[in-house]
Amino acid sequence: MRILLSTYGSRGDVEPMAALGVQLRALGAEVAVCAPPDEEFAALLDRAGVPLKPAFSSVRQWVTKALADRTSVDLPTRAAEIVAAQFSAISEAAKGCDLILAAGLFPSTAAARSVAERMGIPYIYATFCPIWLPSIHHRPQAYPGHPLPPEVTDNRLLWELNVETMNAVFGTGFNAHRASIGLPVVDNVRDHVFTARPWLASDPALSPWQQTKLSDVVQTGAWILPDERPLAGDLLAFLDAGPAPVYVGFGSMPMQAARDAALAAIAAIRVRGHRAIVLRGWADLVLNDEGDDCFIVGDVNQQALFARVAAVVHHGGAGTTTTAARAGAPQLVVPQIADQPYWAGRVVELGIGVAHDGQVPTVASLSAALGQALPPDICARAANVARTIRSDGAALAARLVLEAAGQGCLAEQGHFPAPA
Repeated sequence: MRILLSTYGSRGDVEPMAALGVQLRALGAEVAVCAPPDEEFAALLDRAGVPLKPAFSSVRQWVTKALADRTSVDLPTRAAEIVAAQFSAISEAAKGCDLILAAGLFPSTAAARSVAERMGIPYIYATFCPIWLPSIHHRPQAYPGHPLPPEVTDNRLLWELNVETMNAVFGTGFNAHRASIGLPVVDNVRDHVFTARPWLASDPALSPWQQTKLSDVVQTGAWILPDERPLAGDLLAFLDAGPAPVYVGFGSMPMQAARDAALAAIAAIRVRGHRAIVLRGWADLVLNDEGDDCFIVGDVNQQALFARVAAVVHHGGAGTTTTAARAGAPQLVVPQIADQPYWAGRVVELGIGVAHDGQVPTVASLSAALGQALPPDICARAANVARTIRSDGAALAARLVLEAAGQGCLAEQGHFPAPA
């Protein structure tokens, strides 16, 4: 059995696929991941023992170009370009495969849907956050140029309007490409790509799916890649040299924003009398002083590190939120875009941390928020919630993938066995 896992996005989109790939290989399947060929993702997949099939572009190069072109290239044009480019990349990666599972950026999943249809093999859509799926319990996300009408408060109606919005943003390019390769056009691009039964790869305690007639969702649990790497000697020496530090990591935030936020966070942590560990991230941060109370890290075993920190300050990605929650570390979330406000809200609702008020942090605002994240009651709740986070999501999903591949056309229509 050959399975292709396709994604396009940041580390939070790639690492879960690596986790699923490990579990599929353990069940005897041949697996590859079609993902951005950035060096960090190549190293991650190599460590997991899952081959990388390159997507159309490095994600860091693509983000840099997209930011430079944002005033001259509109979203539908950019989406159409990704669909066409990813169709070519995924088609090459999927040769000889029996099933494609896709997650990540919507135009990439749309391309994967067309590849599977063209090849006549099953296709599964997965997402790592419930807000992207239609539900009466939450509103759809707005797209640039398509704000949600303020006078509409009925979530069911807003999701009906969301079909029109996604057709306007993605439908023209998607259907033009389908016509060019001999596939029929579709009148509802969202539901065509999501299928009749999308998968939700998030933890039920941290991110519960509330049942709704608008979506028949399979929630598998989060796909977590075990990390057995030891922490570096110099990092261990820093950890052992004093009280537990506060970790700061803004990952794939835009470069200047991440740099400014990290420097403000370091100052705020010092105001609070704590030491800091700072992720270098996409901003390629360097320390601007010689203080021995701050340590900078690159790629690191966060599962091991977060178990030894006083708190985790981050931008609210699904992966970092889940890793911090599993480690029992209080969180200070500084959400920016997309699903990050959702994860910040869940941290607050569970009482395992706080959300920063506003997108632009300052030394004063971060210091105040950090003070709210570190009381003993939040530390105790974070430890309690950690014991409820499941670790078997990828294993369950792997079994379901192989069952779906065996069902062939039934899986193509979005009909899957329910998880046990």
